[in-house]
Amino acid sequence: MPQRIKRTEKLDLRLSRAAKQTLQAAATAERKSVSEFVLDTALREAEERLADRRVFTLDGKRWDAFVAALDAPPRRHPRLERLFREPSAFDAKSET
Repeated sequence: MPQRIKRTEKLDLRLSRAAKQTLQAAATAERKSVSEFVLDTALREAEERLADRRVFTLDGKRWDAFVAALDAPPRRHPRLERLFREPSAFDAKSET
């Protein structure tokens, strides 16, 4: 039997009657409570949306190119250097 996780947080939702009926029907079809259905579905969707921000895979050639880019010394960008030498709006003295 799967281990139960203690749930201590609460999330309240406002939704239309039609949306609630749809969720209830889907939960019934899955033989779950509405809470279980919504939580499982929302977490699965959240994991899918976050997956590309946590893990990415590369073939050997692309991995080598990625590592080489990380290991390479930084390139000089003359226009960026010039921009940093110019005074910014934040450097201006306030006139009070």
